[in-house]
Amino acid sequence: MTEVIGTGPSSIGGAVRPRRLPEGAWLVALLLFVVGLFALLPFGRLILAAIAPGGTFDPGPMMAEISGRAAMRATWHSLETGVVSAIAATALGAWLAFALTLTDMRGKRTIAFCFILSMMIAPQVVALAYFTLAGPSSPLLNAVGLAPPPGSNNPLMSREGIMLVLALHHAPLAFVTLRAGLRSLPADLTEAALTAGAGPWRVMRSVVLPLLRPYLVASLALTFVAAVGNFGIPALLGVPVNYLTLPTLIYRRVVSFGPSIIADAAALSLLVALIAGAGVGLAAWWLRRAGRNGAGGSTRFARGRPVGVIWHLRHRRVAETLLWLVVAVTLVLPLTSLLAAALVPSYGVPLTWATATLDNFTEVLARQDVTVRAFRNSFLFAGSAAVLLAFVSVPLAYALDRQVGRFRGTLEGLAEIPYALPGIVLAIACILLFLRPLPLIGVSIYATPFIILFAYAARFLPVAMKAPAAAVGQLPVDLEEAAQICGAGFFRRLRAIVLPAVAPAAAAGGLLVFLFAFNELTVSALLWSSGTETIGVVLFSLEEAGFASPAAAIALTAVAAVAAIMALLDVLAPRLPPGILPWRE
Repeated sequence: MTEVIGTGPSSIGGAVRPRRLPEGAWLVALLLFVVGLFALLPFGRLILAAIAPGGTFDPGPMMAEISGRAAMRATWHSLETGVVSAIAATALGAWLAFALTLTDMRGKRTIAFCFILSMMIAPQVVALAYFTLAGPSSPLLNAVGLAPPPGSNNPLMSREGIMLVLALHHAPLAFVTLRAGLRSLPADLTEAALTAGAGPWRVMRSVVLPLLRPYLVASLALTFVAAVGNFGIPALLGVPVNYLTLPTLIYRRVVSFGPSIIADAAALSLLVALIAGAGVGLAAWWLRRAGRNGAGGSTRFARGRPVGVIWHLRHRRVAETLLWLVVAVTLVLPLTSLLAAALVPSYGVPLTWATATLDNFTEVLARQDVTVRAFRNSFLFAGSAAVLLAFVSVPLAYALDRQVGRFRGTLEGLAEIPYALPGIVLAIACILLFLRPLPLIGVSIYATPFIILFAYAARFLPVAMKAPAAAVGQLPVDLEEAAQICGAGFFRRLRAIVLPAVAPAAAAGGLLVFLFAFNELTVSALLWSSGTETIGVVLFSLEEAGFASPAAAIALTAVAAVAAIMALLDVLAPRLPPGILPWRE
């Protein structure tokens, strides 16, 4: 009795049975299904709607839309705010990265935590905070007698104001990118230069900056992409003065309910995707170049201790004061302005002991049905996405690390499409994908909570997988091989070896997903319907209607939730792979 091994069925004793799949092949199938569902299918539908709006290939309407006057003006606004804010954000982020990595300053972790917390705050909250800080009706400035004259314009509601707020909001992104680049440089190079008599400035100029150049370019590209796709800040500061960027123009197109709304929104979304994709591609190319040229742990340099302190500051207190001033400008001052706006009966009333009240907090957290429902929805949507992605991230990370081989980079790149591209593009793609009933089941999830949950899962899948993928990569294969020799099957090995080691990282990935999704606006602004409002949507609606004080109360509550989650992640840090939490060494 022999078994024929081939591509067809095998025969044992005259009985025909199908050939068994390789062990764990279902994990690869699951990975391909998830990548196809969350990345390829939505954006394939978007491209199809843009180039074939009537079901046949016809790029004419798309070209007419993106070459129109409104689209060209919005494109220019997106490019100019993106370029200027990216340069400013990279300069500020680089300064902090150098200071917190290469000097002997104290309180590095606290400063990094506070600086990155400002990035975790939703863009619409950041815009509202600076808006309530700078205008003539600012409760905080009126309380100290520094408010501009009554009737004057808010200086932040302008092109320059949008650039400034975008730069301050995205500077932590540049900081994270450049600090990762600095930590990837081997300490042997800087120590050899210092031993040879080179001073700190000479080491920076001849060793650090040449190796860090790819990360500087990547930082510029990533902050540019973030600015181009940002909706909350241009919407709150630009729309009232008719300064439209591409995301805000798409939003106007969608809410206008015109006859060609779907085709127009798809065309503009594809334009945003092309601009953002070019930035992401540039960043990826430069980072790959960093690997080839020696940065990032390449084969040219042996892995060892990362670069450490090369500057021992003479005036350390002065430098620390400057860093804390940056934290004050990016975090403390805006939050103080929000608190002042939330404590007055209405925006424009000076904050005094006589006018201070908690009525706005009571109103939005207990009395107003829409705000109570928005908090409940945000917890439900963000929590559901976090739990779902935490569960699926373990088998997906295992398949990515152990079973796909040379295709890992391709699959990782495809999975990151919904996260790398602006959220407004993903929202339009989801509308196009789910506007009609789903095949086979004949049910549409459009205008239901499930479309928001799908969009959150698609957008934040790379966030959920980062920590588990790092944990699986650090797990020795020897343990699984020994268990296999002892007769443990595939599922037994996953349950007894992989899952206990990766579960803390998966939980941290889920918390990060909740952190990002809880205050999300860009996606939900186009996908919400009556009864599915989120915190970001309600806050944006209140501010747009002129109710800045209730909006400030909602914003502060959301910031408190974000800070609490970050603190919980910091507690879990000892059980996580290194590099997962960007505010820690």
